[in-house]
Amino acid sequence: MPGSAATSLGLVVMWSSGFIGAELGTRQTTADTLLMWRFIAAAGLLGAGWLLLRRRALPPRAVAEQAVIGALSQGGYLGGIVWAVGLGVPGGTAALIAALQPLAAGALAGRLLGERVAPRQWAGLAIGLAGVALVVRDDLGAGAAPGWAYGLPFAAMAALLAASFLERRARVPLAPVDAVPLHCVTSAVLFTAVAAVGGHAAPPAGGAFWAAVAWTVVLSTVGGYGFYWLSLRRNGVTRTSALIYLTPPTTAVWAYAMFGDAPGALALAGMAVCVAGVAAAATGGPRGRSAAGGGCGRLPKTAQVKEP
Repeated sequence: MPGSAATSLGLVVMWSSGFIGAELGTRQTTADTLLMWRFIAAAGLLGAGWLLLRRRALPPRAVAEQAVIGALSQGGYLGGIVWAVGLGVPGGTAALIAALQPLAAGALAGRLLGERVAPRQWAGLAIGLAGVALVVRDDLGAGAAPGWAYGLPFAAMAALLAASFLERRARVPLAPVDAVPLHCVTSAVLFTAVAAVGGHAAPPAGGAFWAAVAWTVVLSTVGGYGFYWLSLRRNGVTRTSALIYLTPPTTAVWAYAMFGDAPGALALAGMAVCVAGVAAAATGGPRGRSAAGGGCGRLPKTAQVKEP
């Protein structure tokens, strides 16, 4: 369907933009400072727009549910990935761990949501994961992080997966136009607390930092998370999860255009395998009602996994 195709394209392109925004921002400051001001700006922008356009009260239970979902999907996921990379976990290794998410989502979809994942879809997810392994091969074993730091990408993956299933099981579900502002307010509070405790709350004075904040707010938060939650309603668990396998190849295009980082031959081969896996997963089996996303692939060095 045209609407579903547009949602899928928007998800892949906008979710991928977050890696570029992370690189632009962390060239200027620390990750927690960038995340703090990203979500303060997003909460102000979306909150003001919501008040002007919606002008209606939300049920307290809905607000509480979305606060938990936002804390997991943005605070837990972004915080886990950024922290891991900051401790020295290679971006590709973090991406490979996060790329287990579609398989976990497929395994849990039937038990939690009653959605059957067809054999062709399982094959597509497995092929996609093999493509990820090819793309991140050069990163594996390249880090000097403490052993416990490798658990952070697993925690990030679990946080976004849990948020996705909680959203579909919410007692008072909200449309993305209502949910995303609540998520941003929650994330602004969380990341402000983290940055303040670390002494990193003050933003740098240069305009490049604010350009990066604008990029992450408009493209990555409004665009990326908006399309993500919209895709939860229009695409099934396997389709949305499989689409996330396409974000690192798309990020590679972003990074090549903006930074001149060209992926190697092995990475290109892995990207092709990712696309084949997505094609298999997205054309087989029934549609469902939920999705969970993850990362895929070794990103160019200027776009290593810092956030989606």
